[in-house]
Amino acid sequence: MTEPASTLKKHTDALNELLIERSVKKGSFILASGKTSNVYVDARLTTMSPEGMLLIGNVAFDAITAEGWSPDSVGGLTMGADPVTFAISHTSAIQKRPIRAFSVRKEAKSHGTGNRIEGPFHAGDNVVVIEDVITTGKSALQAIDAIKEAGGIIIGVLAVVDRNEGGREAILGRGYPVLSLTTIDKLI
Repeated sequence: MTEPASTLKKHTDALNELLIERSVKKGSFILASGKTSNVYVDARLTTMSPEGMLLIGNVAFDAITAEGWSPDSVGGLTMGADPVTFAISHTSAIQKRPIRAFSVRKEAKSHGTGNRIEGPFHAGDNVVVIEDVITTGKSALQAIDAIKEAGGIIIGVLAVVDRNEGGREAILGRGYPVLSLTTIDKLI
């Protein structure tokens, strides 16, 4: 059972505070997109922490549920998506509504099975693509392409932070709904 709205808001507020404390850096940065910014969000400093995983697992699971999405699995490009994906899957097990987790490699392995997608993903899965921070949407779209190629059905994209720099629009432009747990304007 999902949590009441007041508890969800409390968890979302706590997540924002944790992101501000640990992940938001000010200065001069070059983002993965190649753009320059005076704010960098290293979400991994939050998403890989015990407190962050607990908050993100609860908030993301509840956001997915509130949206009416019923994924079989969640995943995105390794490494940014991994801790978020695992936190959601863990929370789903506690909630007795299991959602499997997987990782998407940037390139297929050249050895072993040669998989690009690692974990218990199955062709035909309804999938929510996970992203830690959306800027241009390139990473999420790269994951979408790999998942679709492997037979996954994309039902949406969930990001921890939306930088509000066109990524949401790029993903929406490809026909996929986007949820974000927070936005950059709530963190600066």
